[in-house]
Amino acid sequence: MAIILDGKKLSEKILEDLKEKIKNNGKKLKLDAVLVGEDKNSKIFLRQKEKACNFVGVDFQLHRFPENISEEILEEKIKEIVSQNNNGIIIQLPLPEDIDTEKILGLIPAEKDVDALSGKEIKPAILSPVLAGILALLKEYKIDFNGKKIAVIGRGRLVGQPVVDWFKKRDIDFSDDVKKADIIISGVGKPGFVINGDMIKNGAVVVDAAGDVDQKSVAPKAGYFTPTPGGVGPMTVAMVIKNLLVLNKIMIL
Repeated sequence: MAIILDGKKLSEKILEDLKEKIKNNGKKLKLDAVLVGEDKNSKIFLRQKEKACNFVGVDFQLHRFPENISEEILEEKIKEIVSQNNNGIIIQLPLPEDIDTEKILGLIPAEKDVDALSGKEIKPAILSPVLAGILALLKEYKIDFNGKKIAVIGRGRLVGQPVVDWFKKRDIDFSDDVKKADIIISGVGKPGFVINGDMIKNGAVVVDAAGDVDQKSVAPKAGYFTPTPGGVGPMTVAMVIKNLLVLNKIMIL
């Protein structure tokens, strides 16, 4: 039976540390989040982020806009939020299809871009929260990716692309054949797409960042796997808070 990569447990440990750092620093931080529409998963993620902020002592404000808001009005609203007294801004994805996502994300100043999605050069060079969460889990369980074949399924802006970009800079060996991969990272998140036990090799590390894995069939065959919920999700939330602290010089990478 596979070993569970317990993101919930590790994220709680990380948040405890961040809470202590905020307390010792004394600086009051505020994180603003933007939700457009009524996407169920987006609401869940934002509730988790609000809960984490409340725990560590960060003010959280959610700005909600209707699904049918025009791009022009949304742009004006985002600019208003940017001008307010906050330390970080999240624009929860996905945005409606008729909204230019790149343009809206580009309105976030680099110094407030806790999700690392604005396309701007961010100093210090923080990682996307999903990528940072995955790397922290692998490190915690002493899983070395050097010399391993890695399959990344999906190339979305939140999971696949940041993961691929980071690994490519380190000359990691990618595999297009999931069954030959030592480490599988999945971020597809589409109904009907499922990774099952027949698709992986014995002992593989399976990281599910988008609810793509059939845990019942994968668990007996994998060496390690992330549960859903309780795997990558809580780690991503913790890394959003960590990025907020780094951008505001409360901690150094």
